[in-house]
Amino acid sequence: MSETTTSESIHVVAVCGSLRDGSYTRRALTRALDGVRAAGGTGEVLDLRQYRLPPFDADEERPGDSVAVVRRIREADAVLLGTPMYHGSYSGVLKNALDYCGFDEFEGKTVGLLAVAGGGFPVAALEHLRSVCRALDAWVLPHQAALPNVSAQFDEAGIVDEGLDERVRILGRRVVQYARIEPDPSTFEADENVGADG
Repeated sequence: MSETTTSESIHVVAVCGSLRDGSYTRRALTRALDGVRAAGGTGEVLDLRQYRLPPFDADEERPGDSVAVVRRIREADAVLLGTPMYHGSYSGVLKNALDYCGFDEFEGKTVGLLAVAGGGFPVAALEHLRSVCRALDAWVLPHQAALPNVSAQFDEAGIVDEGLDERVRILGRRVVQYARIEPDPSTFEADENVGADG
């Protein structure tokens, strides 16, 4: 496989880990999708507000709208995961959605990470998401987007800082560019991941 591509066949799903109506995470993911389109791909936000996803329970088979959410992630060629930082990590909303997924949805898939924070850089949230993706044998982009002090980063037109705006758009371009990268060998984390059956 080629390590880079700008094929129109690449479809990216951006999973928004925020339920707020005015979510900065959703706005940032929407901007990253501009980068996806600039690279020749297509993309859409997977807005978890539109789905009924009860707290994950391994004893419950396919509750609520979990089948639809999992299918959209599985059918995507690449995935963007976006989250606000809560208590030093990523959101419970995103964690719950990811708990419904497994290797079928993420193994060998290219994933881009984006996080926003009301305060300083949301590095911990990004690192925690990176660990989860490695446990699912996804290929996580080295490039990631962090938006600190996020309420000051946006105006009505979008991201106000040109450098930060470019970083977010590059995330979208890179996820298309590397969507067909040859998968790495299984990670140690993946080998130790017993998943929902544990």
